[in-house]
Amino acid sequence: MSRLKDNKQLRNGIIFLTVILFVAAAAPLLATHDPFKLNEDILAAPGSKYLLGSDGLGRDVFSGIIYGARTSIMVGVIAAVISAVIGVVIGGIAGFFGGKTDLVISEIINIFLMLPSFFLILIVVALFGSNLFNMMIIIGLTTWTSNAKLMRAQALSLRERTFIKAQMTLGKSRGRILIEHIIPNGIFPIIANTTMNISQAILLESSLSFLGLGDPNLISWGQMVYQGKSYLVNGWWVSTFSGLAIVITVLAFYLIGDGLNNVLNPKLRAKK
Repeated sequence: MSRLKDNKQLRNGIIFLTVILFVAAAAPLLATHDPFKLNEDILAAPGSKYLLGSDGLGRDVFSGIIYGARTSIMVGVIAAVISAVIGVVIGGIAGFFGGKTDLVISEIINIFLMLPSFFLILIVVALFGSNLFNMMIIIGLTTWTSNAKLMRAQALSLRERTFIKAQMTLGKSRGRILIEHIIPNGIFPIIANTTMNISQAILLESSLSFLGLGDPNLISWGQMVYQGKSYLVNGWWVSTFSGLAIVITVLAFYLIGDGLNNVLNPKLRAKK
């Protein structure tokens, strides 16, 4: 517990994330306007009426950013969880079973690593539609390789431990050992990596929205940056403030991920 308190990165990341989660949860209370409502005040500068100004359609930027937090957090968390589950299962099987199973799965992982994931996501979104559900599934299905490699390395190490060999000697099935011992004992690096993958998922969703492939029925920071790029000269606040929201949120998750890695990784702890 003291290591958690002493880690400045983790502490600062948690503070940032707590504020972001509060803003997302309390969006109806904090928003000063309906973020979807079109007003006559087009490109109004930041002021008392519109705290962060209005966009090219007269919508309040401040309210849009607050509601956009919900979209970004939801995409990041769900996509990262999908990525973690796939990576843990595949990596655990490869590392624990070894042999031909490991060889085949390792080659599959290498193939996915060589694929240009962002362009693959672009193609799939263009083919199957740019709704939020599709986006979360696609991002999760294309970002699992790092978790798989981490879990494979953990499983390769853990299967040589005495308590694992004892379970095998007692006749317990490999499937049960994998679920009950390998994954629970090897999950810690994946937790830290998954936190960072949330940042990656948020950036991917923002990038797709910036390219006009976001869900048009939802408010997204990437869409706000995309919509504001046409008004950078006389409406710089539209893209600037929504871009800052992306940067702060991504930074929060990176700080937490890096902090967790320092706390949970015994090799890094030993160096300090």
